Amino acid sequence: MNFKYNIKQRTKTIQGLRSFKDTLPKNIKKILLKKGYIYSEILDNWRLIVGSELFEVCYPKSFRSSNKLGTSLLSIMVKRGHEIDVEYSKKKIIDKINSLFGYNVVEKVKLITFEGEQEKFNKIKNNNSTKNEYIDKISTIKNDKIKKSLIELSKIFKKK
Repeated sequence: MNFKYNIKQRTKTIQGLRSFKDTLPKNIKKILLKKGYIYSEILDNWRLIVGSELFEVCYPKSFRSSNKLGTSLLSIMVKRGHEIDVEYSKKKIIDKINSLFGYNVVEKVKLITFEGEQEKFNKIKNNNSTKNEYIDKISTIKNDKIKKSLIELSKIFKKK
C-alpha cells in the first residue's frame, strides 16, 4: 500500500484497498464510535429479547451508553395500559440483552408511554350527519339539477 500525499488538499490519500470504516461518512463514524451498533443489534433482535407478547406493545426508542457521569440507559416506548407488563419484565430484558452481547451493556431501562394508534383514530363518525343537517336546506332549493348535485356531493362526503 502506497501513501500518496496530495499537494492540493490537506488530507492524505491512501492508494489501494481501504477499510470499510474509512469509506463511511463522518456522521455515521461518530454514531458507530458512540456504540450505535448496540442499538441496531437490539432493534434487530427485539422480538427474541422481549417475546412475541411484549413485541406487540413496546419497542426500543434510544440507547445512551455509559460514561464517567452516568450509566447506560435503554429507553423503551410502551403503549398506554401495558406499562405494568413491561415493568415486571425489565430485569429479564436487561439480562437477555447483556447475554446477547456477552457483557454488561444495559444497566437501566426507562419506560416512556404513548397512546396506541387504535385509540387515537377510534372517533365514530355519524354517516347521516350530512343528511340530518342539510336536508332541510337542500329541500328548499327550487332548481332540481342543483338539488340533485348537492345530494350527490353529500353522498361523496359521507363516504369519506
